[in-house]
Amino acid sequence: MKVLITGGAGFIGSHLAERLLENEHEVYIIDNLWTGKLANIAGIQNHERLHLVVDTILNESVMNELIFRVDHIYHLAAAVGVMNIMDHPVETLDINVKGTEVVLRLANKFKKKVFIASTSEIYGKHVEHDLSEDDNRVMGTVKKRRWAYACSKTLDEFLALAYFDEKKLPVVIGRLFNTVGPKQTGQYGMVLPNFVRCALLGKPIIVYGDGNQSRSFTHVYDVVDAITKLMDEPAAEGDIFNVGNSHEVTINELAEKVKEMTESNSEIEHITYEKAYGPGFEDMQRRCPCIEKINNLIGFAPRYDLDAIIKSVIDYFKE
Repeated sequence: MKVLITGGAGFIGSHLAERLLENEHEVYIIDNLWTGKLANIAGIQNHERLHLVVDTILNESVMNELIFRVDHIYHLAAAVGVMNIMDHPVETLDINVKGTEVVLRLANKFKKKVFIASTSEIYGKHVEHDLSEDDNRVMGTVKKRRWAYACSKTLDEFLALAYFDEKKLPVVIGRLFNTVGPKQTGQYGMVLPNFVRCALLGKPIIVYGDGNQSRSFTHVYDVVDAITKLMDEPAAEGDIFNVGNSHEVTINELAEKVKEMTESNSEIEHITYEKAYGPGFEDMQRRCPCIEKINNLIGFAPRYDLDAIIKSVIDYFKE
């Protein structure tokens, strides 16, 4: 099978490309290298079944040719990282909304199946329970820039489902919850690689806010397993699935665990969100998925617990 990965030189995209090549597929990658890196695909860049295009998904002539060639599309290209989103609001909305529109319109032209990578940010400020796919969204004010990302990905989901309902385009939507693992950097505010890097260097481990906000973390290998199985399952078409780990941890607990596992002498320090991101930022207190739906359909259950996830990140930084 021929597969296109948008954002294929990114953290998740590069792992997905490796898996698809291992499974004997022919892989096409398009990436503008804004947050993706050639280093992420260095191990496969010369593979005979890999084709790399350095360009933006907004280039319709290039996308038209790529989508015509392939059978499946994994649409991962997006603005990522809280810091990046806060610093580049126009580019965030541009790539997340216009880029997805280009992908879906051209996929529909040639009737190619599409996986849309969405996000747990969709749920907004929910705190009551583990988040399930049919929950209402609780968004903050439009004056808080943080919510632009969540709203742009919401529009992506609406658009994908509209193409499925009206045009019968086969689409699958996965809401990813804090994917982490080797090759992820803390450059754009990703919490776990930032904690590990600082701990290994003996620098202060910086926690934003009071640290009582909780998250769940999923190893990138588990995410790749889930999204490839979803794409192979016809019953997943036209539906939305949480892709995550239901184990919840506070950011304070995460910082302590990283410090312990790295045997670091780093101090844990707290700073305000405003100092970290500037004005216009608002965080959510909880973000933990219910994964019953994806488990029932494809038997998905994360193989990596939190200790194994942290160890894999530590090992990567040590290398």
